[in-house]
Amino acid sequence: MLDVGELDWVERDWVDWHQLYDVPGSMLARRLATVQDRISDALDTALPGPLRAISMCAGQGRDLLTVLERHQRGGDVSARLVDLDPCNVAVAWQRAADAGLKKVEAVADDASLIDAYDGMVPADLVLACGVFGNITDADIARTISYLPALCSPGATVVWTRHRRPPDLVPFVCDCFTEQQFELTWLSDPAEQFGVGVHRFAGRSQPLPQGERLFTFVGQKKLEARASSRAGSTSRQQRGEDRD
Repeated sequence: MLDVGELDWVERDWVDWHQLYDVPGSMLARRLATVQDRISDALDTALPGPLRAISMCAGQGRDLLTVLERHQRGGDVSARLVDLDPCNVAVAWQRAADAGLKKVEAVADDASLIDAYDGMVPADLVLACGVFGNITDADIARTISYLPALCSPGATVVWTRHRRPPDLVPFVCDCFTEQQFELTWLSDPAEQFGVGVHRFAGRSQPLPQGERLFTFVGQKKLEARASSRAGSTSRQQRGEDRD
């Protein structure tokens, strides 16, 4: 979950950053608990039998692994956690091994490449947590447009997006609707974070090869771009006023 903070994502020590989840009552701790509850709900309502799950930009897998450790359906789940940071991947691997989750694999790979999920899709549960806050609006729509190739019919997608202005949570929901997803749960707008749950009501599509879902540019760069656009608009307006 990598969409909160002031430093650009490439400048961070992502292993140390995960310690922020351990601060009781913090926004990150509350968001993590909310995501875990939604994952648990998805497992509660899943059909009997084997299940597949994938997690984009999974970090140490605290959301999914915590639920699989304690849920009665945890042993039914084959999962792939994809993250670029090898240290976080090692932590996730060790935690899965310690919990006896033999069907869980953590992969040090680029989560933006659709090939990273080959062999584990179509999935019954897809986590896109910490993704939409660090990519452009166009890439949010692009990523969601590929989800029908990653989801089985009836699959659950759990996603996050911060609520800082401009609040793009409504835009994210609209993108899901366009791809035949139904909103089943959305966090309180009063929270600093947004957590959404969508159910796939369409038909699975073939998995394309070699496609990039998004470019992970980081919140700091996105805010700089937005500020630059606002400044440009303001200068243009001032020029028109003078004319």
